[in-house]
Amino acid sequence: MSHSLPTPDAEYPQATVGMGKGGAYEWFDPEAEIDEEAGQRLPHWRQPGCIYFVTFRTDDSIPADVLAQWQEERAAWMARHPEPHDAVTAREYHRQFTARTHRYLDAGHGSCPFRLPSARRIVVEILRKLDGAEDGYALDAFVVMPNHVHVLVAPQGSASLSEIGQVWKRVSAHRVNKLLGQRGTLWQHESWDHIVRSPEHLERYRRYIRDNPKWHQRRSG
Repeated sequence: MSHSLPTPDAEYPQATVGMGKGGAYEWFDPEAEIDEEAGQRLPHWRQPGCIYFVTFRTDDSIPADVLAQWQEERAAWMARHPEPHDAVTAREYHRQFTARTHRYLDAGHGSCPFRLPSARRIVVEILRKLDGAEDGYALDAFVVMPNHVHVLVAPQGSASLSEIGQVWKRVSAHRVNKLLGQRGTLWQHESWDHIVRSPEHLERYRRYIRDNPKWHQRRSG
């Protein structure tokens, strides 16, 4: 399947877009068994062989009071729309919650350490580390933005998505903090992730990744 992305590792003034080796993916099957992994604030769905759209952000990118309000609104919405969701309900969820979060991140709140190309290169190197490994993952497309990262990734072998994300954040936090001469929490603990439902959805996520730096430039002024 072809990628609708620019040249790998294309750098914008404050972002880096790239592609991994990719792979053969399974698509979300609502009739098949779904594993639910508990998070601190969110449940996370899992199915073997699937590719996921993952977002993780810096700890200061969304103020605590704003996040608390959004979580309250989400909890009320989920009470009215219990899972599993059909395609129409899933689109409504992402319109109300996921899209709003991404718009806020693109506005460039917080310290935005990944405005620095040297900090972004650390993250890119870590993302590529286990791409194609037997117990690693198939890395598809990714973008490193000033205060968040979007990744399309499919765990391989015994690797779990949560373990992969924890390694990415732990190793990159250590190296980026050292680069910047700082200490403390770099990443927000929990990530957002969504199972990619079809080839068409995969292309949609790839386009989102490709265009994210342009939207950041518009929204951050």
